[in-house]
Amino acid sequence: MGAVGRASLRASSSTNQVCCEQKKVGVIPKDTSKGPFVDEWKKVFAEHCKDVEEVDISQALSIGAFSVKDEAELRAMRTSSKACVALLTPYFLDEMSSVLDQDKKIKHRALADKVYNKLEDDKFWKTVELPNKQRLPSDFDPDQLDWILGPIVQSGGKYDLKWQLDSDNDVLHPGVIIACMGLRYKSYCSQIARTFMVDPSKSQESNYKFLLAVHNTILKEIRDGVIVKDVYNKAHNLVKAKKPELEKHFLSLKNVGYGIGLETKDTTLILNGKNSRTLKDGMTLCVTTGFSDIPNPGAQDKNNKVYSLVLTDTIRVTTGEPVVFTGDAPVDVDATSFFFKDEDETQPTPKKEKKDSRVGAVATKNITSTRLRSERSTQVDEDADKKRREHQKALAAKKQKEGLARFAESTGGQNGVEVKKFKRFESYKRDNQFPPKVRDLGIVVDQKNLTVVLPVMGRPVPFHINTIKNASKSDEGEWSFLRINFLSPGQGVGRKDDQPFEDASAHFVRSLTFRSLDGDRYNDIAAQIGNMKKESVKKEQEKKDMEDVVEQDKLVEIRSRLPPPLADTCMLNKPGHWLTPSPFADRRPAVLDNVFIRPAMEGKRVPGKLEIHQNGIRYQSPLSTQQRVDILFSNVRHLFFQPCAHELIVIIHIHLKDPIIIGNKKKTRDVQFYREATDIQFDETGNRKRKYRYGDEDEFEAEQEERRRRQELDRLFKGFAEKIAEAGRSENIVVDMPLRELGFHGVPFRSNVYIQPTTECLIQITEPPFMVLTLEDIEVAHLERVQFGLKNFDLVFVFKDFSRPPYHINTIPVESLEDVKEFLDSSEIAYSEGPLNLNWSVIMKTVQTDPHQFFVDGGWGFLQNDSDDEDAEDEEEEESAFEISESELDEASESSEEDSDYDSNASAEASDDEGDASEDEEGEDWDELERKAKKRDRESGLEEEDQRGSKKQRKR
Repeated sequence: MGAVGRASLRASSSTNQVCCEQKKVGVIPKDTSKGPFVDEWKKVFAEHCKDVEEVDISQALSIGAFSVKDEAELRAMRTSSKACVALLTPYFLDEMSSVLDQDKKIKHRALADKVYNKLEDDKFWKTVELPNKQRLPSDFDPDQLDWILGPIVQSGGKYDLKWQLDSDNDVLHPGVIIACMGLRYKSYCSQIARTFMVDPSKSQESNYKFLLAVHNTILKEIRDGVIVKDVYNKAHNLVKAKKPELEKHFLSLKNVGYGIGLETKDTTLILNGKNSRTLKDGMTLCVTTGFSDIPNPGAQDKNNKVYSLVLTDTIRVTTGEPVVFTGDAPVDVDATSFFFKDEDETQPTPKKEKKDSRVGAVATKNITSTRLRSERSTQVDEDADKKRREHQKALAAKKQKEGLARFAESTGGQNGVEVKKFKRFESYKRDNQFPPKVRDLGIVVDQKNLTVVLPVMGRPVPFHINTIKNASKSDEGEWSFLRINFLSPGQGVGRKDDQPFEDASAHFVRSLTFRSLDGDRYNDIAAQIGNMKKESVKKEQEKKDMEDVVEQDKLVEIRSRLPPPLADTCMLNKPGHWLTPSPFADRRPAVLDNVFIRPAMEGKRVPGKLEIHQNGIRYQSPLSTQQRVDILFSNVRHLFFQPCAHELIVIIHIHLKDPIIIGNKKKTRDVQFYREATDIQFDETGNRKRKYRYGDEDEFEAEQEERRRRQELDRLFKGFAEKIAEAGRSENIVVDMPLRELGFHGVPFRSNVYIQPTTECLIQITEPPFMVLTLEDIEVAHLERVQFGLKNFDLVFVFKDFSRPPYHINTIPVESLEDVKEFLDSSEIAYSEGPLNLNWSVIMKTVQTDPHQFFVDGGWGFLQNDSDDEDAEDEEEEESAFEISESELDEASESSEEDSDYDSNASAEASDDEGDASEDEEGEDWDELERKAKKRDRESGLEEEDQRGSKKQRKR
């Protein structure tokens, strides 16, 4: 019996059962499934079930199973949407921009095929960066991606916003370009569409801005409990009220989106004016807002007489504003508009420089405002530089002496730090602690004890996760193989390969391989081992990061307990000895209100209050009594006050000895309290005086008010910082202020900031991440890239604790070079300079390997030697201009002797000889000189080279 016959029998038996037992059958009317079995089923069903009632269950399936997604489904849709964004921006956008910029010709289908083929490029998915500078999730699998729509590219007046037609073979036309695509990831779908405009007209820009307003209105209306038709009617009424001429172009779409998920289009969840379904939290929608076939009367090209505009996003319904999964792709006018025409006309014509008739064209730009170099700010004071060099030599010698004394004994092999010890990992103490599943002699992953139990020689053998390097699964034919690799000496376990072993010379098991016919189980085991390894490494890293975090003592709060009369009196402690009450016993804590904290605490950003207590300070957030930060005076290393002059905020900054944890965030060693210096809520335009008085007088009064407000802030914060120092005077806390006039610009992290010295530190506390370098912690400083012609140089600080990585401040303007040198010299910091950037990781590794030997070999003198070598080379070059060769010296002596022969006592014979010689020299003509020159050329081989060169020219 054939396959069709068997299908017919199965279909017949199924229909008989339906007819006998039920009188209703659920159907999906819009299902267009095709195939031999479906056709046979429909035929048999029509013959045997004529009296059975067909019931549409599409909406029931949508409500009960498909429309509301759980967290795993939402995660898959979010990933699918990000993949759509990555293909549209940056890939499609870059390809389209390149074509338009280079004025190339490319067909819609060819451009779409480029995007289509990019789906198979694994390298692209690993390196692609989304517009928000983020990457795809680490567990993203490109093999799970598949197309559900397009990609579709449309331009040149032919647009189909229902996406029923594929990309055609028309050439991409600069004007209005629409790109749409849809992807499926792990069976869940998403769509995106954007409109790009090339040299748009004013009306096109206006219509696009209105489209964006309608789109945002739809998104704001979508939330839990809203009826679908209300969303559509809200958008329709907005178009009808603001731009009625676009109403017919808006109604041509008949809806503003539909449900999406496992199905590419949920027909029971179409966002139109008739659907009465209610939106629920967890639903996912494809929202499409567009205007089709808008006339463009001002078009100069026939392909631009009609255009369409559309925006499509995949979103998730929530109780508030929806989450736009495809929101990373920009939609604003500036990001979607390109201008190529009339660029020269829009740019202002540069003013011509006034030429001086006394100088040439090239020299015009080289004229400086000062005549002499001595009048320029970058001129080096030779006397001061000489004194500084002598002082630096003394500091270098002092550092060398201190280093030899500090590392008097050899420390080779210890790397200057604690030697890493071998760690023992224990999975089970007794046999009865093994999981029950080990009796089956299968591979068991014990998540609780971080152990993998493997069957070896008929016995279960436990392996702790820290002894396992990785696990991988491979297939060969019908067999699946699971390979588990273990850590052993000689294997790279990391960048530094510093895994310690108890006995590195012992025998180690490098790997174990198992095989099975159940490949899915091996996939699960490999995934479980990989996840367990990641969790173990993460916990170890967190533990390592928290090693230097010290739990502070409890804060002793100040509370007013004594009544005022008793608080003001003295108490008798012993006969003849009077005990003064504690200053904290009779008053409330000093409070600085309305201040912000950095790093910010969790939750909404609101100002709190800062209180001074008996042994520390407390920052209290008004949101919750649990949201507070306590800092003990014993943990304060530096206290800074930075006024709001030249800044937007006034700051009290505390640098700690040991880091603390703020909220559930990472540890921090710097805590800052600040208030904004400018009152944003103060509106001068609403002032009553403004109505009757205008001009400079009003502006002058506003500036005076601003100045008074800043002075009051400085006074308030400085006074509170002094109160903190007074309360913590037992811990030697003093207020330090930055010296702005000695500061310089640099890049300690990623942004260019203004770095200022204080009496004890070098700081940048205006914007995070903060920089606080204690000068007494610095061993030496080195200036890199100090050479003629460069506009910037770098500064590197090496700490006395060699385990700390050197601190880099990059891109310091060369105009600040002398100021930086003067600051380092006055701070008793030995410095050196060189023309290149050094590999400090290698240098510090050498230093840590054996500090004693490092200082025996000269210590930091190798940095100073480079500077001395450069100076010596410069001096030799300067002296070489005044040197004279020995041959020239001999000729000069001969000529002086010859001149002495011409005195009055010289013999006639000598004079005749000299006369003949002079006659011979004066008698040579040009031919004779040319002949001698050729002779010398032949002797030196130059003539042969000239001949070869002339032959080559003749051949050419």
